Amino acid sequence: MRTDQSSSAIIALNLGGSIQGLSINGKHIIAGLELLDYNTSYASAVLFPFANRIKNGKYIFKDKQYVLDLNVKKENNALHGLIYNKTFTYIKEEISLNHASVTIGYEETKKVKGFPFKYAIHLTYTLSANALELSVAVVNNDQTPFPFTIGWHPYFLSSDLHESFLTVESNKKLVFDKDMIPMKIKDITIKEPIQIKDRLFDDCYILNNNTAKFNTPEYCLILESSSEENYLQVFTPEKRNIIAIEPKTGPSNSFNNKLGLSTLNPKETYKINWKIKLQNNE
Repeated sequence: MRTDQSSSAIIALNLGGSIQGLSINGKHIIAGLELLDYNTSYASAVLFPFANRIKNGKYIFKDKQYVLDLNVKKENNALHGLIYNKTFTYIKEEISLNHASVTIGYEETKKVKGFPFKYAIHLTYTLSANALELSVAVVNNDQTPFPFTIGWHPYFLSSDLHESFLTVESNKKLVFDKDMIPMKIKDITIKEPIQIKDRLFDDCYILNNNTAKFNTPEYCLILESSSEENYLQVFTPEKRNIIAIEPKTGPSNSFNNKLGLSTLNPKETYKINWKIKLQNNE
């Protein structure tokens, strides 16, 4: 998908419809398969019906216990939902002078172990001269309600991560156990942008608003969410020129701790938009 020679996006239908490369206005913003192993990084995957982990893959919904397959067996957890490895199908595209967009979709018609609910999910990527917007629509095609949270897992490139800064408005973050399952919420104070330096992050902030700012020597961007409740997971992998900044509606183990957990009733549609907007460096 391309608007002109300076902005382009690569979308992998067979990898959960994830975006595997993004350049905006000549700046390489999001990293994909050229740097990351998708099977371990989940690079730019849409995380549904849960973001991050479900402890032991077990949860109770409406007095019934469900058991998910464990895709992170060493931690005994189910991780990052059920669509990250699904094959999406092309639905439509739209091209104009100012933007290009494509809509893709996946429909679950089987009773999957641990989440035996039928649903459809559509992803619409819209690329313009200085922004990328991802619009998600989830439809409950089942006869019963189901629980869910949703998130997005992009990895952002920086020419110098040490001299890059993350700005968030938050006074609370989660405290995790050794398996990255939340134990409690603690109060924090953030008075200025967080310099990445050589710090290793695997932190989840509870945001006071719906935006986060990432400033690198090459570019500055704003990450926006249309959700009213916003959690932001920040993770630094071994490769030190990239960082995952993950907006989501609920944290790890939300099916059990109920943080950010929503319910979608039969025939209802849930919608959320995430937007990456490039700005002048500040």
